[in-house]
Amino acid sequence: MIEIINYQPKYARAFKELNEAWINKYFTMEDSDRKMLDDPEGYIIDKGGAIVIALMDGKPVGTCALIKMKEGIYELAKMAVSPEAQGQKIGWKIGVATVEKAKEKGANTIYLETNSVLKPAISLYYKLGFKDVDGYDSPYNRCNVQMEMNL
Repeated sequence: MIEIINYQPKYARAFKELNEAWINKYFTMEDSDRKMLDDPEGYIIDKGGAIVIALMDGKPVGTCALIKMKEGIYELAKMAVSPEAQGQKIGWKIGVATVEKAKEKGANTIYLETNSVLKPAISLYYKLGFKDVDGYDSPYNRCNVQMEMNL
């Protein structure tokens, strides 16, 4: 059974480990990653953002963050699903939950950054309703795809 819940401090380690796993698999950790993953509460929650956690049989297997960029604009970031839980629509579920969180917070735009090698993730973002854009400054060297969704 998959349950999507709001972040709690006890899931800080899972948030970090789930994201480090995919970043290290495809890329290398960057300073912006470390800042966010080392302090999700200070970097995301305390600044008006949110994090959702996917639990499978009570174990954290997925996560996604919503970072407040400025009033009405949020970034969908740090979406991760553990390899053993992939193929069960967890990415879709946490994506939908994160978009709902953005609506609850009064967002009119959700932005995201990714890389073209992450084809399943990009496909998921299109299904969620994101469209290609460019022009945002990125703190990540690996970013070569930018997308946004207008709510």
